[in-house]
Amino acid sequence: QVQLVESGGGLVQVGGSLRLSCVASGSIFSIISMGWYRQAPGKQRELVAQIAGGSTTYADLVKGRFTMSRDNTKNTTYLQMNSLKPEDTAVYYCTADLWSTHGDEFVLRGQGTQVTVSS
Repeated sequence: QVQLVESGGGLVQVGGSLRLSCVASGSIFSIISMGWYRQAPGKQRELVAQIAGGSTTYADLVKGRFTMSRDNTKNTTYLQMNSLKPEDTAVYYCTADLWSTHGDEFVLRGQGTQVTVSS
């Protein structure tokens, strides 16, 4: 059994900062990639940032403001969000592609955490 649990969302004013965390737990052998997506009401889900193969990619809308990092010793990824804007308001989801100790590949998504930026 493997799962992802996010934390760190909340309400923040324009220009403020938040840090999201996502912990992968269970019978994990290795993590291939981790990412953050978001979905605002009435909009499609969009990729925010992803770490895969040692490289980090960002959506153009968040470049220079958001930083994704990963702590492999803790199977944890973080999303530091600075200079937040009202349009960053969304439910943020963590995703992971990983191998379990049983030899199974899992593609997981967390339960989501709400980020609300007030103007």
